[in-house]
Amino acid sequence: MRAVARHLNRRRFLTVSGAAAALALGTNLPSTAHAAPALDPARIGADPFTLGVASGDPRPDSVVLWTRLAPEPYETDSGMPARPVVVQWEIAHDERFRRTVRRGRVVAHPELHHAVHVEADGLLPGRDYHYRFRVGRWTSPAGRTRTAPAPGTTPAALRFGLLSCQAYHDGYYTALGHLAREEDVDAVLHLGDYLYEYAVSAVGGHRGYTDRTLPEVFARETVTLEDYRLRYSLYKSDADLAAAHAAHPWIVTWDDHETENNYANGIPENGVPPEEFLLRRAAAYRAYYENMPLRRPQRPQGPDLRLYRRLHYGRLAQFDVLDTRQYRDNQANGDGWKVPTPESEDPSRTMLGAGQERWLIDGWRRSRAVWNVVPQQVVFSRRRNRVAGPWPLSMDAWDGYPGSRERVLAGADAAGVENLVVLTGDVHVHYGFDIKRDFDDPDSRTAGVEIVTTSVTSGRDGAERPGNWQTLMTANPHLKFYNGRRGYVMLGLDRERLRADYRTVPAVTVPGAPITTAASYVSPAGEPGLLPA
Repeated sequence: MRAVARHLNRRRFLTVSGAAAALALGTNLPSTAHAAPALDPARIGADPFTLGVASGDPRPDSVVLWTRLAPEPYETDSGMPARPVVVQWEIAHDERFRRTVRRGRVVAHPELHHAVHVEADGLLPGRDYHYRFRVGRWTSPAGRTRTAPAPGTTPAALRFGLLSCQAYHDGYYTALGHLAREEDVDAVLHLGDYLYEYAVSAVGGHRGYTDRTLPEVFARETVTLEDYRLRYSLYKSDADLAAAHAAHPWIVTWDDHETENNYANGIPENGVPPEEFLLRRAAAYRAYYENMPLRRPQRPQGPDLRLYRRLHYGRLAQFDVLDTRQYRDNQANGDGWKVPTPESEDPSRTMLGAGQERWLIDGWRRSRAVWNVVPQQVVFSRRRNRVAGPWPLSMDAWDGYPGSRERVLAGADAAGVENLVVLTGDVHVHYGFDIKRDFDDPDSRTAGVEIVTTSVTSGRDGAERPGNWQTLMTANPHLKFYNGRRGYVMLGLDRERLRADYRTVPAVTVPGAPITTAASYVSPAGEPGLLPA
């Protein structure tokens, strides 16, 4: 099966299957050649800003501003005519917009579901800004954003929120409401599973609505472009998610559920024809771009979208955002937790693909940052789920790609990376790992630390100590912290240390739960290893 994955040829599939025409949904991006006349904004009779605003991918002099026009978000066309609309935007120093810095106009195209992506430039580094949009008589909610520090400077400290896995049907986004109220946040890093492809019932699944009923369009798995677009509308209509987007700039990457559970490259979870899955992937990738604050290089091309990218926060931190889904070999041994075999331990297996792997290591060679941070999706460190062998390992995580992990760690060694920080989502629990250079030797050198954030809702309420807590803590001496509640992580960086504050809520199946800090850990600069704060 791995040979099939290794030799997937998308163009061959499209040619042989005749799916090229259908893939127009992934390549039919706006053009001015035959553009319809712009809609008179006065004809928009209801508030088009129901999905809020967002910003992302900060640079020292620019940031992406996002919104999408949707007066009727649960309708296929979001209540918008199939015509372009001119949207006004502005960005200011103050929240009352008395000191405007930049303003302009952008066209919201129907081909992109009337989403807009403004790359506001000419900004000052390391500054807070406020932004908003206007269409006709309608004004959007205001958002706050922050640019990255100036190149060559070393800020005193940085602070980031870490998120993942927000299944709408598993509970309320209470944690996101608390995150929106966190102060002095440079950016939020979303590590994947922004949405889930699974059906959502009329009562919102485990939210158990008694005062509203969701339309039947959500009671099916997402497959088509229409399905994915509607699912983003459902998620983004949540007030806590909208507040978290408006409060802080976001840096996003996906995992599997934005498309389909545990897919690998062009291979689906289930046995559908590969060309059929690539159509689904093209739809999912396009809807993702439409709904995220991403720059022009992240525009999709059919079933392809280059999401891996690099952001700099002065000389204090370099962020290498990875994509561990689009380029990986198929999971070995039929996926799941399996005892390693020659198939899974084949050193040529790749999690990142050759191009992304080379890009990552080359970036480390050029890095002058104190902290080299890698936001990505699946658990990097080894996890054993028994105290005695033989030990099954997760074939979907880096344990199923040990050759790829070894190349990455060897590349960090060769580049002289002293403070490697891997950020992870996916598993619906808080973990804190020391990344050992040899996981079979607990006394081997610690090459870095891995901070795993729990889910926002996925898995429902969870438990402080899940049933396998003692087993995992005993079987993995490099595992320093484990908590199974929902929440997020606040990550602090300065020249002296990293600090991870693991935030949790006691429940997500009822609204309004309080937030607490379950634990805090630090890792000194130059001496990687997690210690209780």
